[in-house]
Amino acid sequence: MQSFRTELENPIVEKDIIDLEKKIMAFREGKIHDEKFRSLRLARGIYGQRQPGVQMVRIKLPFGKVTFKQLLRIADISDEYGSRNLHLTTRQDIQIHYVSLDRTPELWAKLQEDDITIREACGNTVRNVTASPTAGIDPQEPFDVSPYAHATFEYFLRNPVCQEMGRKFKISFSSSDADTAFSYVHDIGVIPKLNSNNERGFKVLLGGGLGAQPILASAVEDFLPEDKLIPYIEAIIRVFDRYGERTNRNKARLKYLIQKIGLEEVLRLAEIERTALKVKSYPINRDTVPLPAVPEQTSYPEVNISNPFRYEQWLATNVFEQKQKGYFGVYIKVTVGDISTDTARELVKLLQPLVADEIRITQNQGLLLKFARKEALPALYEGLAKLELAAPGFDSVADVTTCPGTDTCNLGISNSMTMARVLEDLIYNEYEDFIYNRDIKIKISGCMNSCGQHGLAHIGFHGSSLKAGTKVLPSVQVMLGGGTVGNGVGRAADRVIKVPSKRATDVLRALLEDYKALSQENESYHSYYDRQGKDYFYRLLKPLADLTNLTDDEFVDWGHQETYVSAIGVGECAGVIIDLVATLLYESEEKLGWANESFRNGAWSDAIYHSYNVLLSSAKALLLDKSVNTSTQAAVIREFDANYVDKGEFDIEGSFNDLVLQINQHEPSQEFAQAYLAEAVAFLEKSKAKREALVQ
Repeated sequence: MQSFRTELENPIVEKDIIDLEKKIMAFREGKIHDEKFRSLRLARGIYGQRQPGVQMVRIKLPFGKVTFKQLLRIADISDEYGSRNLHLTTRQDIQIHYVSLDRTPELWAKLQEDDITIREACGNTVRNVTASPTAGIDPQEPFDVSPYAHATFEYFLRNPVCQEMGRKFKISFSSSDADTAFSYVHDIGVIPKLNSNNERGFKVLLGGGLGAQPILASAVEDFLPEDKLIPYIEAIIRVFDRYGERTNRNKARLKYLIQKIGLEEVLRLAEIERTALKVKSYPINRDTVPLPAVPEQTSYPEVNISNPFRYEQWLATNVFEQKQKGYFGVYIKVTVGDISTDTARELVKLLQPLVADEIRITQNQGLLLKFARKEALPALYEGLAKLELAAPGFDSVADVTTCPGTDTCNLGISNSMTMARVLEDLIYNEYEDFIYNRDIKIKISGCMNSCGQHGLAHIGFHGSSLKAGTKVLPSVQVMLGGGTVGNGVGRAADRVIKVPSKRATDVLRALLEDYKALSQENESYHSYYDRQGKDYFYRLLKPLADLTNLTDDEFVDWGHQETYVSAIGVGECAGVIIDLVATLLYESEEKLGWANESFRNGAWSDAIYHSYNVLLSSAKALLLDKSVNTSTQAAVIREFDANYVDKGEFDIEGSFNDLVLQINQHEPSQEFAQAYLAEAVAFLEKSKAKREALVQ
């Protein structure tokens, strides 16, 4: 690969990018194990695609905020390094596909010029912090959560407590009790509240998640004062880091730790961690995310509306008045979340005189524009219509959320993006009245992992396969009855029946016809589903699961011409933990370097946590020499005492448990950081000597 250098204003980011380049070169030279390198690049937002030799780069946009200039920069990057397409995700990121690994450091450097990062967009880290896209303009919000989401993003980016967890960690900020950021399916989800003294705080939900086994979060705080939020999150993450599963990825989320040891125990352990926290109070600067400037233009030329009926539909479904009177938020429905780079540029050109310079990516893969004057709406609609971005029915039955599925994802079992387009066309052509219905959400994932959020859909589908004799055909698992209730309460969808993929259109017709015919006046879909019951819907759809009358077309997946073959690659949603002794000791040396650097910079808490990781990596390396496999950091501590200290094979004063867990018994002072770092240095040297003796 060709080396490059760039001068960035932020030396920390520049060091990050140069380090990535060096690691790629070392990987190419065979000096870094493939699995270790995978973990490293994932933490830099670089994800292997289904297609060999190319990467998906995920751009981390805190709470989905992007300026016109940033969007143009990302479009230019996609032209130069990717496939000239921008994919909007359900976590408010933008993804670029078909990128060469060797060009990713250069890509990152160019993004950083406009303050855009890919750091920790994938991997076993705190993922993109999401928030209701309407935050700041939501008529129902007690206050704008954007500065709090931004502070959380900044605090945990590159934070030692969350760089190498057992799995990913997801945080959301809803703007109101409507809970449009889905607090109930996040590791930590928060909803803004005002107490009787008009002080700000948050309702806190803990331990939710989608995936193959959706688990709803538990409410743990009704009112957590605003300055206590980030310390609270850090305490939970420290517990997850130490006690969370690290071997079985399917059980390595916070929700499973809570299942295993109980919610009360997780909260008790978090309380113990409070002593060691970097800060006990973290006041939020409420001015870090100011509202964007209102467009200066106040008069607009007369516009001839090309389709008055569609315009009225668009006004009714895609436009709402902000809490700032006289201004309107405008949603753009983006089919399957894909925007070509040429369209993105034309969009910015259209928007600049008409709306504020801030776009928010929405959780259903659309866009939200802010501060449009009423007089600007006709021109805005006509401009969007020319770009084929003026479809009505945002966030309605006709607005289907989907992941990329088999188009690019290793884990995809069947196609989801073409199916989403087909289902949307069905709504517009056969059930146009449903574009006004925001009570029913349709969501599709290409596999059971719920990247398309099928687990919280009223009507959901996830990719699967079925056997018909000796042949395999693409299928979908039909999920019903999920969705948001409000104020932290949500519902996980039920698995109802599995049918061939090509019958998804028949499934949707059957469900909508049934709801139209038998629902009571103003009856919500949740109420209707509960009244009829899961078995009713199973019997309704059972004829569509009959495999005795299959056609040749049903053995071909949506968007394909060839006969279906089930092919699942290795998933990279979070990194794979490497259990190689030499690699672990090498990592210990690297972490010791980080500890020393943090200490020199006066970052006592960071130095302490890096030292903690030196101790754990070194001990785990020696345990592997005895073929002792551990699945949590707590187990490493316990097993090292049992296999080395108690047997007199490793000489330390007291127990390894006492040595390591000093971390949560001391304030993060300079004195303790210096002492703990010295003990980590001594332990690593003893570990290396022990390892050398064992090898010889």
